Amino acid sequence: MSTDLLAADTRMGAVTLRVADLDTMTAYYRDAVTLSVLSTSASEVVLGRGAEQVLRLVHAPELRHAPSRSAGLFHTAILFDSEADLATSVHSVASRHPGTYTGSADHLVSQAFYFTDPAGNGVELYTDRDRSAWSWTHGQVEMATLMLDPNRFLREHLDPAAVAAAAARPATVGHVHLCVGDVDSARRFYVDQLGFETTAELGNTALFVSAGGYHHHMAMNTWQSRGAGRRRLTLGLGLVRIEVPALDDLGALTDRLGFFGVETRDDGRTVEFEDPWANRIQVRAA
Repeated sequence: MSTDLLAADTRMGAVTLRVADLDTMTAYYRDAVTLSVLSTSASEVVLGRGAEQVLRLVHAPELRHAPSRSAGLFHTAILFDSEADLATSVHSVASRHPGTYTGSADHLVSQAFYFTDPAGNGVELYTDRDRSAWSWTHGQVEMATLMLDPNRFLREHLDPAAVAAAAARPATVGHVHLCVGDVDSARRFYVDQLGFETTAELGNTALFVSAGGYHHHMAMNTWQSRGAGRRRLTLGLGLVRIEVPALDDLGALTDRLGFFGVETRDDGRTVEFEDPWANRIQVRAA
């Protein structure tokens, strides 16, 4: 295994969002997206499925929204195991908060539906097609943005049994998509230094990266944020968590980041650092 790459079994962990209205945001992700509340306190609510954390909502009413065209979160992508599970969540959000729906797409590797939560954070709900159906050319995966009719999808896949079992069905963070200032800097940081591999590129506007041959664990685009500098402390994205299989993988990453001069905070089980736009990243040994 190359010490220049993240381990093949690397996966995404919970995304932390700073929110001004904790009750409204909790209700959206619990009642509409159909996540479960795993723990709660006066200042934080953790949502997910089973023991799997998906979102951590941190109450920060003193903060303001970021200016438009800033770096930060493009969307958190929540991955469901089946089309029936995805249809359950999509139908729930569309029924309870129809105004938050922003679109849908068949990406060849996946089927996805897009929303904007009450605080303006992007949300993708999706399910993957089997990896045997993915097509790779010269190390890059074929993805597209094709029409996906939401009404037809729901007619074909909404299943009362899946709706009844939703709370017991898996849901994870499949990938995290960021807004950044430029793709070249994103490539140097996330590929050359952090150790993801490039899986797709859209010219100089978007980069998709992963570990272990997934279509993408992270993406970065400049569609709304070209030229953006470092973020200030605002509402929105607080932390992106990445989980590696073992402490040895964490040690190799820490050494690699040190070689490139990336400032880190290491407590032996996690290492935290910032990307060039002050998006906070935490890598944890599972």
